[in-house]
Amino acid sequence: MEQLIDRFLRYVSVDTQSNPESESQPSAAKELDLLKMLKDELEAMGVEAELDEYGYVMATIPSNCGKDVPAVGFIAHVDTAPDASGKDIKPQIIKDYDGGDIALKGVEELYLKVEDFPEMKDYEGQTLITTDGTTLLGADDKAGVAEIMDAVQYIIEHPEFKHGKICIGFTPDEEIGRGVVKFDVEKFGADYAYTMDGGAVGELEYENFNAASASVKIQGSNLHPGYAKGKMKNAILIGMELNSLLPVEQRPEYTCGYEGFFHIIGFNGSVEEATFSYIIRDHDMDLYEKRKQTMQECVDFINRKYGEGTASVEIKHQYYNMRKMVEPHYHIIEKAVKAMEMEGIKPRIQPIRGGTDGANLSFKGLPCPNIFAGGHNFHGKLEFVPLESMIKASKVILNIISLFAE
Repeated sequence: MEQLIDRFLRYVSVDTQSNPESESQPSAAKELDLLKMLKDELEAMGVEAELDEYGYVMATIPSNCGKDVPAVGFIAHVDTAPDASGKDIKPQIIKDYDGGDIALKGVEELYLKVEDFPEMKDYEGQTLITTDGTTLLGADDKAGVAEIMDAVQYIIEHPEFKHGKICIGFTPDEEIGRGVVKFDVEKFGADYAYTMDGGAVGELEYENFNAASASVKIQGSNLHPGYAKGKMKNAILIGMELNSLLPVEQRPEYTCGYEGFFHIIGFNGSVEEATFSYIIRDHDMDLYEKRKQTMQECVDFINRKYGEGTASVEIKHQYYNMRKMVEPHYHIIEKAVKAMEMEGIKPRIQPIRGGTDGANLSFKGLPCPNIFAGGHNFHGKLEFVPLESMIKASKVILNIISLFAE
């Protein structure tokens, strides 16, 4: 247990926040600090590994089972979300958790409250790792990274463990939708793969959102407010008006399950000009296309009202729902289910209300569902992960490998 927790804490100490404004690959050079560390650790264990020019670590453990079985891969991303700082993370380790509220001691009067997160009760008596309230934790997805590395260490230390070819991959920039843009699936060498990037114990996902980003720019007209009547166009207010045209009930705080949403994630501007940033999500392809159309119609309305050129929008596709690419290979879902049941875990197959590298990998020809990594409250300062959940995830990896080798 101590080996896994020490590994996880070492990884979260490295700031790897990706940068959505950057055009480089990886988007932030600091992501390479952890990627280089992982390559070195794999090689120190005797595993052949490389770090390429795009920030992908790929490693291979040759088969030792003497049979022709599919090569299976395991993938996790090293970057943390731009939503909250990933620098100078100060984890809190709560041993023998008593089931009550947890003070996040870096911020006065900030607590992880059971009233807000009743699932905390499920981990009574376990070891919880939380933030101190000043940063995110980075369990998304450094828990997945640590679990894969823990499984690799077990395999290397137990040569009697029979397995086929195992492929290991670590990626940058998943949080900004560019995680596997230049990932070479053929070079990776797996027939099937799993991302270790899910939430609570038992989660198993092979459906995800279709996803796009939208950047709306408003051009206003500024002049002295004392002489503005009939002349000023306030870009901030016009942008707020455009935002009000989007359906309120289709915001993320009012949706669940298969329901999609429009989500405003950023604003920057002045009276003269302003930019509003959105993400657009839906599991259903037709509804996804209609959402993009709705965003364009809102921009068109603003231009009719305030004059052509007042508003413009750039909509960028990010990833598609991987279900149609994974479902024809449903046996890989069945193996994951059995691997969980072998550890006494009740699998919960559900749609991802987000995305993973596995979505784009599936469309690149590598069917790649997503498995729990154990964390909760990703992308924010209330993030936490139970150590026991990470241990179970590592064992599920080993079970999947064994099942493929049978």
